[in-house]
Amino acid sequence: MNKAIKASVIGQRLFAKERMKTMFAIGKLPPEILEKIVMEPMQASRVKREDVILRPKTGEDCSAVDLGGEYCILSTDPITGAAKDVGYLAVQINCNDIYSSGAEPMGVLLTVLLPPESEEALLEEMMSGAIRAAEERNIEILGGHTEVTDAVVKPVISAAVIGKTRNRKILSTGGAKAGQDVIMTKWAGTEGTAILAKEWEEGLRQYLTEEELQNAQAMKAYLSVGKESEIAFAYGATAMHDATEGGVLGAVWEVAECSGLGVDVFVEKIPVKEETKKICKAMGIDYLGLISSGTMIIAAENGEKLAERLQEEGIAAAVIGKLTESGRYMLVNDMRLPLAQPKSDALYEAKL
Repeated sequence: MNKAIKASVIGQRLFAKERMKTMFAIGKLPPEILEKIVMEPMQASRVKREDVILRPKTGEDCSAVDLGGEYCILSTDPITGAAKDVGYLAVQINCNDIYSSGAEPMGVLLTVLLPPESEEALLEEMMSGAIRAAEERNIEILGGHTEVTDAVVKPVISAAVIGKTRNRKILSTGGAKAGQDVIMTKWAGTEGTAILAKEWEEGLRQYLTEEELQNAQAMKAYLSVGKESEIAFAYGATAMHDATEGGVLGAVWEVAECSGLGVDVFVEKIPVKEETKKICKAMGIDYLGLISSGTMIIAAENGEKLAERLQEEGIAAAVIGKLTESGRYMLVNDMRLPLAQPKSDALYEAKL
């Protein structure tokens, strides 16, 4: 091999190696990449309007603007981890971000991208699900955009929700304080369980009874955090966060990160349904890292009292941790293990 060819081969290998370093896994971007490429350039922008009162931050799902009356709360998210019930999921999950700020959702804008050769029935199913969810949440669909494009290989729907505060008060993900309890509502893997039970229905029949499978699919009815948001807001919670990608542990880590705090998570106290355990065992994934929309992570004083109030209203709740000045740990069987940054959601690793 002559020197020119050898140099070219070495250059190509180095280029390929460098590209490999920047390739992303499916799911949320790693926090350090999100900070470097997305957050820092936005924060460095010269434009800082006085009427923007809550700005982007890793783990912070909403922004807020002052329009002269109540604050306007805004949030947006796509549905990419599911192929069924995506219209319903898009509206419910995005409303949860508004609820987590202590506000009330008012309306939603939808962007629908369909792959080539999609049939009318697909769009009808997406829209009927979105309308059903909007009616459940008492919000209007304000418009959006729909198109067919070869940029996607399966239906993608993204929603932007607009809400308003109650008495101009906002709860941010970063409002937690050292010494407060970490309270969790419902169960680990709530949304992920419903998605997997629907998407992998036939394959899971060899691992779950018909009743268990139906129970798992029925967890879709628990995706809203609207009720617990009102209760926790009135109680005096200082931070709330819907446990989406990265699951319960990812949501707890984001609350601590946004608040500049440490946290101890009592793993054995995290509630989980038996159906979720069975599905995750069959699919080789960890339910603690499974998307858990419908599960609210709350920071508040006297967490046991708040958990009791939630339970009195029919909402499962438990104290699962304590916020500290520094250090993020999981307490498991008398062991103290590091609580890692959230990685790609377990949903994307599920297989039979």
